[in-house]
Amino acid sequence: MQDDLDRPVALASKAALPKYVRISERLIREIAAGRLADGTRLPPEREMAVELGASVGTLRKALADLADKGLLERIQGSGNYVRQRPEAASVYAFFRLERPEGGGLPTALLLSVKTMAKPADIPAFGTSPMGHRIRRLRMLDDEVVALEEIWLDGGCAKRIVAEDLSESLYLYYRDALGLVVSRVEDRIGMETVPDWADDRFAPMAGTPCAHIERLSWAGDGPAIEYSRNWFDKDKAWYISRMGRG
Repeated sequence: MQDDLDRPVALASKAALPKYVRISERLIREIAAGRLADGTRLPPEREMAVELGASVGTLRKALADLADKGLLERIQGSGNYVRQRPEAASVYAFFRLERPEGGGLPTALLLSVKTMAKPADIPAFGTSPMGHRIRRLRMLDDEVVALEEIWLDGGCAKRIVAEDLSESLYLYYRDALGLVVSRVEDRIGMETVPDWADDRFAPMAGTPCAHIERLSWAGDGPAIEYSRNWFDKDKAWYISRMGRG
């Protein structure tokens, strides 16, 4: 059984993350990148809401989320102050691409979903000879920065329906499939852009491009996912932060 899209489909409606989550995730990534330093006082809430295109109520919900994660101190009569933490819970905790200046909100444009036999040119992983292949464009702040192909082991789900996917696949794995990705292994190098590349991805098909291969695990046992990601090094950098600040 397969579900193959003939044209790109923006992940919208129920697949898009709620507005307050997008705001929260944007701020988490800016804090991690150092664009919002420890102790920074955020602008007044009404001013900030206008800047982010959100209602004050939505913004306050996002700020409450940051406070719950220990990334914001809310002082009555004074304002909201950034608090750096080495690690913070984030929908995009494993998404390593950032704008050259740091941060950037990740979004996705779905190109195709197909269930098929795993090809011979990818590493062995999982327990099934079948896999769910997901191809997407990845954006940072609405600018296309990467071309992505993900293979989820066929043993993890009988079928994947495009309309059910979230902008964050790991969030979809957790909520829909009960799989919590706990560990990943990335290998960085250069690879040729594939012939199925979308025209909105700047590096042309057949040209060398920065490349990430990833295996992902959900607990013990074999890896559940293999992915390959071609990214535009002029628009995004691969960032890995380690140690304590």
